[in-house]
Amino acid sequence: MKRILICGGNGLLGQRLSLLLSTQTEFEVLSTSHHRSYVFDSRLFDYTQLDITRKGDAKSLISSFQPDVIFNAAAATNVDWCESHRDEAWKVNVVGVENLIEGARKVGAKFIHVSTDYVFDGKHGPYKEDDPPNPISYYGKTKLAGENAIRISDIPYALVRTIVVYGNMIGKRGNFALWVINNLRSGQKIRCAEDQVSNPTYVGDLACALIRIFELNRGGIYHICGAEHLSRYHFAKRIADIFGLDGGLIQSVKTSELNQQAPRPLVSGFLTSKAEEELGWKPMDTTRGLTMLKQELQAERRN
Repeated sequence: MKRILICGGNGLLGQRLSLLLSTQTEFEVLSTSHHRSYVFDSRLFDYTQLDITRKGDAKSLISSFQPDVIFNAAAATNVDWCESHRDEAWKVNVVGVENLIEGARKVGAKFIHVSTDYVFDGKHGPYKEDDPPNPISYYGKTKLAGENAIRISDIPYALVRTIVVYGNMIGKRGNFALWVINNLRSGQKIRCAEDQVSNPTYVGDLACALIRIFELNRGGIYHICGAEHLSRYHFAKRIADIFGLDGGLIQSVKTSELNQQAPRPLVSGFLTSKAEEELGWKPMDTTRGLTMLKQELQAERRN
């Protein structure tokens, strides 16, 4: 039986990985996060608290559980917070990764790590896997440093970069699509950048690609994202259309008008031909992803 360790199990992607993997009898899955409580306590999934920035704790847990693979979906992802909390961001996104690498090395585990389009500067997107990174935010710099720690390690790894991940989650924390839905439902006007262009990615699609990498024992770097290249403004308008909300509440603005603390890569996006060819995976279009999100939210309200 394969043993799977999921780090970041309370986050959007970690929750989806837990749902997809913990219900399969051929896997023994242990989810972790830095929180004391677990979002799936009622489902009796295995969970333990783990702060990946504490080297001794990370090494001890990995040594005890002896995973065959570690999925690392743990990260400090609030871009503006990272800009003003640099020591804490580095600790999570770099030191935490180094601690997991060391633990993986000790037990011979494969390391599947999630990174971001923010390792690029947004001047020449969409990007392929071997394009040179050039982060312009501190968040992007920490994620690139984490990538580099993995690439120079002597462990088997897969590095998955993704973009603007959206979907339903318990806790409803930071998630662009849910932010748009919640604001429009309450009649609030929102401002969305027309010049930030990328590929919104449905969390279920991303999780399936990660599992494919594990099942096929693939390695190296993969770009995984949605099929459509959209601005944040047009993504928000699509959300309003799918959910039957008032798109007139969405104002199109330039990024410079938002006064965001950290700089953003403007023309981002990925080319996914490598993942499509090697994984047999096809990127999901935005309408389908949002329709699945709508169905999930409707099912949640019924239960």
